[in-house]
Amino acid sequence: MATEDKRLYSNFDYETALNVQEGVKQPEQVSNSYLERMRARRREEPSVEEMVGGILHGERTMLSRAITLVESSLHSHQQKAQQVIERCLPYSGKSVRLGITGVPGAGKSTIIEALGKYLTAHNHKVAVLAIDPSSERSKGSILGDKTRMEELSVDPNAFIRPSPSAGSLGGVARKTREIIVLCEAAGFDVVIVETVGVGQSEVAAHSMVDFFLLLQLANTGDELQGIKRGIMEMADMIAINKCDIDQTKAELAATQFRNALHLFPMPESHWMVKVMLCSAYTHQGVQELWNNVMEYVTFTKTNGYFYHKRQQQNLRILSETIENGLRDRFYNAPGMEQRIAQVSQDILENKISAYAAADMLLDSNR
Repeated sequence: MATEDKRLYSNFDYETALNVQEGVKQPEQVSNSYLERMRARRREEPSVEEMVGGILHGERTMLSRAITLVESSLHSHQQKAQQVIERCLPYSGKSVRLGITGVPGAGKSTIIEALGKYLTAHNHKVAVLAIDPSSERSKGSILGDKTRMEELSVDPNAFIRPSPSAGSLGGVARKTREIIVLCEAAGFDVVIVETVGVGQSEVAAHSMVDFFLLLQLANTGDELQGIKRGIMEMADMIAINKCDIDQTKAELAATQFRNALHLFPMPESHWMVKVMLCSAYTHQGVQELWNNVMEYVTFTKTNGYFYHKRQQQNLRILSETIENGLRDRFYNAPGMEQRIAQVSQDILENKISAYAAADMLLDSNR
């Protein structure tokens, strides 16, 4: 290298990609002002009392922050979230909880927006909990349901919260029940839970709502196909959506589903499941849909099933919480990660069966 080149590169720092000429102070890797803002933000973290007070006064910012705590996996956040929930619990339980499910493309988000706009126009406050499926590969979620509900998302009497399923049963977030409590305490008298619409998610959603709506499309099968679907037994109403596309086919599909329902035993609620036509695009049947929901609520409150179902849901929460707690304690036990890694290798080498390995791990954690 020439003498001039050596002088040119003598002050070059090869340890970092960020370099300046001699005489200029090296900048901080992280801005001091940014760090100070983050420290101030942490100092401003609301207390449990402030958060509960904000929720009870309908402050959306506090409600959103509380929901973030509920969805967090950090132990400290979970402890604080449980305190908030306990304080909000006496103010909950006064809403109508509506679950909506259907195959992808059935128009769940669109019908929710149409129904939500109808309800807010009639002085209701609507909270929409849209469960977004998490990727099994990246573990991420799009959380884009608000983009499908453009009008409802800016309605002052509506609150939309997309939540990742985070690998929980059937895609329904484990924390949805707790979020329902927070939304009810914030004054929302209608809570809509939108499921992913894949298999077991309907079972989980059915265990947390009062009324379960199944959205169907025309040309999805005959009476026999309807009978084979277990979801039919959980539905309190079936709506054939997008009937504006082909009214004749939609009416035929409704007739087929009515015929299939006649072969089912009477539900525990003694409610006769109804089949109706609707269109989120033209708003056809939206008012009828809500009238049927309220008719169901009145009917089941009169015969006591409404309250019985909520009691059974609370007992299910107890059972599921115990199961989740036992699983978390098992995997977080000291040395468990190493033991699992060892038996996993033994299974791959055919030294032990998976069943025997599981029993061995369970016995070691007693």
